[in-house]
Amino acid sequence: MPSDLASPGSGVEPMAGDSTLRAQRLERLRALDQRLTLAAQLPRPPAPAPPPDPARRAADLARVLGGDVVDGREGPIVVVTERLSLPLDVPALVGLPLDIDLARPLVLLDTETTGLGTAAGTVAFLIGVARWDGASLEVRQLWLPDQAAERTLLDALEASLPPTACLVTYNGRTFDWPLLVARYRLHRRPPPPLGGHLDLLPVARQLWRHRLADARLVSVEAGVAHLQRHEDLPGALVPDRYFAYLRDGAAWPLLAIGRHNREDVVTMGRLLQVLAQELAPAEARRQAHPGDVAGLARLLRRRGRRDEAASCYEDALAGCERPDAPRSVDAGSMALEHARLLARIGRRVEARAIWQALTHRGGEVALQAWLALAKDREHHLRDPAGALAATAELERLLARRRAMGLFTPDLERDLPRRIRRLRRRTVARQPRTRPLMAGA
Repeated sequence: MPSDLASPGSGVEPMAGDSTLRAQRLERLRALDQRLTLAAQLPRPPAPAPPPDPARRAADLARVLGGDVVDGREGPIVVVTERLSLPLDVPALVGLPLDIDLARPLVLLDTETTGLGTAAGTVAFLIGVARWDGASLEVRQLWLPDQAAERTLLDALEASLPPTACLVTYNGRTFDWPLLVARYRLHRRPPPPLGGHLDLLPVARQLWRHRLADARLVSVEAGVAHLQRHEDLPGALVPDRYFAYLRDGAAWPLLAIGRHNREDVVTMGRLLQVLAQELAPAEARRQAHPGDVAGLARLLRRRGRRDEAASCYEDALAGCERPDAPRSVDAGSMALEHARLLARIGRRVEARAIWQALTHRGGEVALQAWLALAKDREHHLRDPAGALAATAELERLLARRRAMGLFTPDLERDLPRRIRRLRRRTVARQPRTRPLMAGA
């Protein structure tokens, strides 16, 4: 019976597709055999290098950074010390609302870390600590050559912080100090006691943010202390450089991290110096930036020091009248703040004079001034007719602004209710006439 399948010796030729498939398979097998032969002839990879000796690693780091090796119970660390001339008149700072005891020693602190979090996985591998010694600022940088020596680093930090010290940081109340506290607790030990903590970031936002693009330390340093960094390492690159050092042991890339940390610490000292020289003395405020002095007035006002705040507002407004006064300062809004403060401390006659003068400035300031006069006449002078006259001026200005396409929703929403109330009170205060009797 005939068959469609070819068998050996049958005299039937195989199909062309079958021979091609066999050839391709043989070619792949030959190539695999060749690769296996070449792989067998390759030299074996070298054995992994043993971990570097901690003492040698610390010695290499100290040599590159120009520091000293300090041995401890968990391993060595590196300490780099530098003294800079940076005199600070600490008694001059006493009048500023800094909420610390300036009789205690001031210690500047800044950290460089392996990340931006404060969880257990983030480690501070460099801690910059600085203290004043007369007119000199001594900066000590505590380096962690190996993470196993963290206990030694924490011991050195505790020895650098006197128990009565006031810590000075920049965003340290939120980041640096909570991170260090977490590291101490991770090692089951209490953090060093402090006599106070001054975070300069909120102070900078109150005093200088109005004339700076942001409140980053580098921006404040350039705009306030008039210092410009050159070839500064961005903070985002700091962790990667330290991790690379842990992998390959090359210490020279850490030099840029050390410069960055030292400049951060020194900048905090210079900001204190600016506060002591330009804003603390009353006579210096008259020549300082008016916006800075107004920011100081706000700080004093929040601390309940209202009389001092009023004096600062006066200095700020006087500074706005100088020929060299910056145009960016809003003197009208500053005067409104001053008048509100004067009214709260019982100096209403002065406040009324300021409000009356501001009604001629136009814009939002005039609107707020007429509103303040209306409130003062209604609630303090008990003069609803005078308050109604002030609201009429306010209504006229709002109508003019609406015609120009400018709207003030809050005032426009409140004004009709205020006018109705004042009209009722004005009518109620008018004397009533008795009707004439018939035949009288």
